[in-house]
Amino acid sequence: MEDISVGALTGSLIFLIILSAFFSASETAMMAINRYRLKHLAEAGHRGARYTRKLLDDPHQLLGTILLGNNAANLTASAIATILALRLFGDIPIALVTFGLTLVVLIFAEVAPKTAAAMHPEWIAFPAAYVLYPAQKIVRPLVWIVNQAGSWLLKPLVGEKKHSADALSADELRVAVAESGTYIQESHQNMLLQILDLEKMSVDDVMVPRAEIEVIDIDDDWDEIVNQLATSHHTRLPVCKGSLDNVIGILHLRKVLHLSQTNEFNRDGIMKIIREPYFVPESSPLTQQLLNLQEERRRLALVVDEYGDIKGLVTLEEILEEIVGEFTDHAPRLAEDVHQQPDGSVLIRGTANIRDLNRKMNWELPIDGPKTLNGLILEYLEDIPEPGTSIRLAGYPIEIVQTRGTAVTVAKIQPADILEYGPAAQSLSGTH
Repeated sequence: MEDISVGALTGSLIFLIILSAFFSASETAMMAINRYRLKHLAEAGHRGARYTRKLLDDPHQLLGTILLGNNAANLTASAIATILALRLFGDIPIALVTFGLTLVVLIFAEVAPKTAAAMHPEWIAFPAAYVLYPAQKIVRPLVWIVNQAGSWLLKPLVGEKKHSADALSADELRVAVAESGTYIQESHQNMLLQILDLEKMSVDDVMVPRAEIEVIDIDDDWDEIVNQLATSHHTRLPVCKGSLDNVIGILHLRKVLHLSQTNEFNRDGIMKIIREPYFVPESSPLTQQLLNLQEERRRLALVVDEYGDIKGLVTLEEILEEIVGEFTDHAPRLAEDVHQQPDGSVLIRGTANIRDLNRKMNWELPIDGPKTLNGLILEYLEDIPEPGTSIRLAGYPIEIVQTRGTAVTVAKIQPADILEYGPAAQSLSGTH
C-alpha cells in the first residue's frame, strides 16, 4: 500500500462508492419492477427485459450476487478510506473516519441510488441486467455456498423453504384492477371486477323465477298459441304440455317464421322444430354454466332444484349482463316492476329481482340472501308485515304499501333519503 499514490487511492475509493451505489440501485430496481410489464416486454423481444426476467427467475441467487458485490465494495472502501486518512492526516481517530465514510456511503451509495431506482426501476434494472447476468454466472458457486449457509442457520427458525408461484389470487387481482388507474378505462375495470365476482355467484342469483317464465302450452287453443307467438318479447320459449313441470322442448321463433311460410304451420309442425330442453342445477356456479352453455351452443337453460322441479330459467344474455351491464332489449318486466312517483319515491313490486334493481337504479341492496324484494323484506322482519309498516333496510327507507296473503306485493323506497345517511352497507340494519 505504501507504493500506491494518494491519487490512486482516492480514485479507487470513488470507484468503490459508485460500485456500491450500482449494486444498491440494482437491488431496489429489480425488486420494484412491474413483473407483468416485464413479462410483456420480454415476450416482445426487449433484450434487457429478457435478462432481467432470467435474473428474477432465481431471486435468491440474484440477491446473493448483489449483496456479495455490495458488501465487498463497502468493506474494501472502508479499508482504503482508513489508509487514505492515515496518509493525509496522520493519527486521527478511526471512529471519525468510520463516521465520515458511513455518511458518504449512506447518502451517495444507498439513499440517493435506491430512491432513483424506486422511482424509475426500468431505467436502472434493464442496463444493470447486462452486468449482473454474467456476474451471477461467475460468482454462482460462492453465492450458492453463502445461501446454503444462510438457509442452514435459518432452518430451525422458519422451517423448510416454501416456493410460491408468482401469481395473484382473485382478491389480489381485484385490488390490482381497482388500482390500475388510467391504464384501464373505468368501464373496463368494472367489467373485469364483475368477471371476478362471477366466481361467487350461482345460477339462482340471475335466473328468471318460475312465476315469470313465459311458456307455450301446446295443448292450448291454436289461436291462443298463434297470438302468443306473435306478441312474445322473447326469441326462445319453453314448450310444455299442461304445465311447466311437463316441458317438452324449447321453441325458436325464427324457425316459426320459416314454418309459417309452409303448410306445416300447426301443432305437429311446431313439435318437429322444438329442441330438447337443457337443464342446469340451481346451485351450480355461474362461471361453469357459462362455459356449459357455450359448449352446448345454448342460449337458454331451465333451472331445477335438488328434487328435479323447475325453479326458473337462465339465459346467456342474463349471465353476460352481469359482466357488461344491459345490452339487449328485454321484455318490459323490470319496467312494470318499478314506477317512479312525482315526489321522487319509487313504487316497486315485491317480485322485482334485487340484482336487476341494483343495476337499473344504481342501488346497493344486499344480494347475498333472497333474490327478490319481497324475500329481502320478509327475511329482515321475520314476519308478514301489515301495509303501512316502515323499515330501514341496509340504509334504505322502505314502506310496505300492499300485501297479499303471505307476500309483500308493493313497497315504496325513497332514494332521496339515502343521501342523508350515506351509502348502504352490505348487511341488514335498522329498526321498524
